[in-house]
Amino acid sequence: MPAQETTMIDRVVVISDDAVESGGAAGIALRSVRMLSERGIPVTVLNGSQDPGTQQPGVDLRSLGGQSLLQGGRGRAAARGLFSRPALNFVDGWIRANDTPGTVYHLHNWHKVLSPAVFLPLRRVADRLVVTAHDYFLVCPNGGQFDFPQGQACERDPMSLGCITTNCDRRHYAHKLWRVARQAVRHMAMDLGRSPATVVAVHEGMRPYLARGGIPQDRIAVLRNPVVPWRTERVRAEQNRSILFVGRLERDKGVDVVAAAAREAGVSLRIVGDGPLRTELSESYPEVRMMGWRSPAEIADLVADARLLVVPTRWRETFGLVTLEAVMSGLPALVSRHALITPEVVDLGCAEACDPYAPNELAAQLRRLARDDLQIRWMSESGFHRGDSLAPTPEAWCDSLVDLYRSKLASPVRDQAAVPMPWIAGGFRAPAARP
Repeated sequence: MPAQETTMIDRVVVISDDAVESGGAAGIALRSVRMLSERGIPVTVLNGSQDPGTQQPGVDLRSLGGQSLLQGGRGRAAARGLFSRPALNFVDGWIRANDTPGTVYHLHNWHKVLSPAVFLPLRRVADRLVVTAHDYFLVCPNGGQFDFPQGQACERDPMSLGCITTNCDRRHYAHKLWRVARQAVRHMAMDLGRSPATVVAVHEGMRPYLARGGIPQDRIAVLRNPVVPWRTERVRAEQNRSILFVGRLERDKGVDVVAAAAREAGVSLRIVGDGPLRTELSESYPEVRMMGWRSPAEIADLVADARLLVVPTRWRETFGLVTLEAVMSGLPALVSRHALITPEVVDLGCAEACDPYAPNELAAQLRRLARDDLQIRWMSESGFHRGDSLAPTPEAWCDSLVDLYRSKLASPVRDQAAVPMPWIAGGFRAPAARP
């Protein structure tokens, strides 16, 4: 019998900036926690944030109580974003007190609360470490492999001279330089080019960009996120009139572009979600129905009378969970041409590509699709009947996770030499991987 089928997992330790059911990376991490626990695998969650986290029956949940980069004074936030000593102690303390040879570690998000500091203690267990790349922050300073001021994908080598001297940041160049410093600290804490850790990409299209950033191809595993459609019956989109946006209300997601295009096109728009732009959107677009954050069950009811989902993300989005939840429910989508999933949903016939940097063109698409019931029906049926080919079910996804964990435990150890960092860690020296 293959080793991965017989290797026992003592425990899975899930590490994340936060542990709240808010979608995105945290939602994926918590889904794994629930499903692993239901299979009888002991799970510990190391949650970095102040929020106590979503309680899961039978799960050992530990919370650091840390602040995100948007909390507190700018100076202190910048310092702890580069290196958080409390986060280091939090993860290091758990490992020292509880680690066993059969414990697997899975790191999700780290750049908003935990900081690069968590990579230092994880070096000791790197042969049993899995890191999911929900974005490009493992290799790219701005996390998007995208030149935001230019509105185009970036093809520069991360951390090259061309990268460092280019103002590609969402904010300004000084912020880019801070992100460069953080990336340098992350690399010194753990060189993923030499580490035995496995990096999980959530889409095949991420592979070349992660490799360009120094992660060897043989250390990258591809596992798409699981998708459960919002509805089990097809949305009769061709009978509906309202346009829908679902997601965090921030400029990266392009919600402001949707609102402007919907007004120009004269179509009804509902926005589901919350975030920094909520007040601004409410004041600037009083005709838009702001629905706030909604649970998947509530979204299932809302999409029953929706005609089209618009996902005009401004960056090279790595997966596109909302897009797939929609099209698999029979709700057609207009999806940013920058998202990795776009060519697939367009080829499948359930979506059209749009340009988030051309709101007039987006408005024209909305006007056309608002009138074309035949096209909308064809897109709806294409997604509903064929969309399940685009992502695994939760059960299949969890099977793959467990297989990956077992393969990590069965693999021979490959050492990564320690890199002393007393100037950052206050004297902390990361030991080499266990022999």
